[in-house]
Amino acid sequence: MAHHIVMWKFRPEIPEEKKPELKAAMAENLKALVGKVPGLLTVDFVENPLASSTHDVALVTTLEKAEDIAAYGVHPEHVKVADTYVRPYVTERACLDYE
Repeated sequence: MAHHIVMWKFRPEIPEEKKPELKAAMAENLKALVGKVPGLLTVDFVENPLASSTHDVALVTTLEKAEDIAAYGVHPEHVKVADTYVRPYVTERACLDYE
């Protein structure tokens, strides 16, 4: 089993009042990848981190094996979701993968 964790900060130009809507869209669409991307077992999305956090949102996934992380990254469904609901709004990506 492998885990893929990604954290982002919102771009500075994103208004505070827009963030809840963006977070909800990110969560919904990333979670919908389960069953579409081979090897992707679970997706959790952290929308409300504690004030002590250094990032605004996080994605926590579980995959069948470490090799599935690379396949997930280039899978067309994942790329579509990332390009539509995540990348346009975030910066400062941090990633941690582990078994």
